[in-house]
Amino acid sequence: MTAFEHRWNARGEGYVAAQALLLAGIVALPLLRPRWGTPRGLRVAGTALVLAGGTLVGWSGLRLGPNLTPLPEPRTEGQLVQTGPYALARHPVYGGLLLASLGWALAHGHRGALGLSGGLALLFDRKARDEERRLTRHFPEYPAYQRRVRRFLPGVY
Repeated sequence: MTAFEHRWNARGEGYVAAQALLLAGIVALPLLRPRWGTPRGLRVAGTALVLAGGTLVGWSGLRLGPNLTPLPEPRTEGQLVQTGPYALARHPVYGGLLLASLGWALAHGHRGALGLSGGLALLFDRKARDEERRLTRHFPEYPAYQRRVRRFLPGVY
């Protein structure tokens, strides 16, 4: 890792920048180049995913409270939250954002936004792995939590 890369991503700023760009693209692509004729069922399913994902993000953010940070580096004074949505998945904010981005792409029937949602999933997987290394250093009880709770989807992944 170069000195620039180390400074840029010391606390995970690079992940946050990439995440912001991908999310902006996911939202903007269907608005800039709309696709007409999306089947009603796909619009309804996509809208349901957007609502479910948004609800999960909101619930997770509220449950984290002052521990919430966009960076994978935990707050020095933070606590490990293992209740609410965090009893079901270790990264429910990421899971909620993935559901919402997938739903947005489907509701608009936009392949480009769907592709960017796939890119966001890959980014979140990498960011979560980095975050988990940091959380393991910060919280001795984290490895036991990892063994008990899946990363994004309860019972699946």
